[in-house]
Formats: sequence, structure tokens, C-alpha cells
Amino acid sequence: MLKSILNLFFPKVCYACHNLLNDNEDTICIDCRHDLPITNIHFEDNDTIKKVLYGRANIENGTALFRFEKKGLIQQLIHNLKYKGYEHIGFVLGNWLGGELKTLETYKDIDVVIPVPLHDKKLKKRGYNQVSKFGQQISEALNIDYKDDVLIKITNTKSQTNKSRFSRWTNTDELFALKNMKTIDNKHILLVDDIITTGATLEACISVLNQAKNIKISIATMAIA
Repeated sequence: MLKSILNLFFPKVCYACHNLLNDNEDTICIDCRHDLPITNIHFEDNDTIKKVLYGRANIENGTALFRFEKKGLIQQLIHNLKYKGYEHIGFVLGNWLGGELKTLETYKDIDVVIPVPLHDKKLKKRGYNQVSKFGQQISEALNIDYKDDVLIKITNTKSQTNKSRFSRWTNTDELFALKNMKTIDNKHILLVDDIITTGATLEACISVLNQAKNIKISIATMAIA
């Protein structure tokens, strides 16, 4: 009865299509789940992510759960995650991808999950890093550590939402630094982010992480453009 009353005044809607959710649905309706553009990169063992970073950064493995399509469901989901306060989307997507990665041998030697960080000012304004729940759920699925106190962002860049692909490519203002570096020495790191477009942000993060000793880096993102 209480649940019905709550649904009457605070109806649960799908964060992708905004239609009302049925009682057995959570966050994303069944119809949208079937329509989401899944990549299956990690199951097909292809080099899509490596090709994006070719000649700029070396990685062991890389995957993205979805293809990012302009005005598509994934754009809507990530917009709601980043700007509407729907942090639970990150939890759902991390649980989804983590459940798949834990079945694969290529991801069983990962030691730690590290998120691409936000600058302190942006973090304070937004209230959360949109990648945190995503990374935490992956780390839980893989039964490994999650560390958000190693890689830090030291420049406060503007949102890249409205920037052209070329502008993102040439944006070299994103600077990162390491804290507690010794805690990742000799580790295989899974670096997580929301979207990979040109790979410039991930390249900058990888360059800094490589200051640690004898590390390997793999990448997992919610989507690839």
C-alpha cells in the first residue's frame, strides 16, 4: 500500500525514455534495455579502444559497454547521470559491465579500479563524480580495490559537452597528478570513464599513471562515440 501511494505522488520513470516503470523494472525499462546499443567489445576481444589510443598510449585491454549515438538513449542516460543528479544510473551500468567482465579471463588479473577524476570545484558543484558508482560496482564485481585518492585533476576545465570533436582533440589543458603513488606500483589498473571520444582525457590520465612503477593499464567506459 505504501509503495503504491509513493508511486502515485513520486512516479518512477525510465531514465532513458521517461516512460513510467512497471513494478518489476528499475532505472531503465525493459524496452529500453533491449534497444540499448551494446558493443560486446569485451566479448569479441577486438581492438576498438586500442585503435583510438594507437600511437598515444599503450593499454592491455579496453572496452565500452555501449555505442554513443547523438540524440540516442545512451546520450539521454549519461546526460541524466551527469547533470540531473541520477547517480543510480552509474550503479546500474557498473553492475551490468562488471557482471560481464568477471566472466572473462582477460580481466581477472586486474588489481584496482581508478576513476577519471573531477576537479575539486566541479566535484563540489555537482556533488558527485559521475564515474564513481560505475567504477565501484565494477570493482565489487571483480572483487578488487577501488581507489579515488590516487589520480587527481589539477585543472578545472569547462564541460566538453558542446565542444566539437576537433576541439576535444586539441584540448591539452586537462592536467592530472598522482597521490599515494606507491599504492599502485606493480598493479594492473582498470581506468574507468563515462565516454571515450578522441581519447584525449584517457591519454592524459595514462601518461600520469605511468609515473608509477611497473604498471599495466586497461580501460572500461560506459560508452564509445
